[in-house]
Amino acid sequence: MPRPPSEPIETPEARARRRLRIAQADADIAYFQARLALIGEPRTLNQRAQLQTFRVLQKAIGQKLLNVKGKRR
Repeated sequence: MPRPPSEPIETPEARARRRLRIAQADADIAYFQARLALIGEPRTLNQRAQLQTFRVLQKAIGQKLLNVKGKRR
């Protein structure tokens, strides 16, 4: 489907940078999921703080990933 004239054409370099950002965001989300799984049920205040932090970061990275993926359409 052709792009409307108002949308700029994405260069190969821009596509490569976008793919890299997507891969980095996917890796970050996998890291946060692993950390959350390792914490399990928090037993200490430090673990609770880590759990909250990783959840917030996972949500933020997930939103960033959706935004980056949405830009390619």
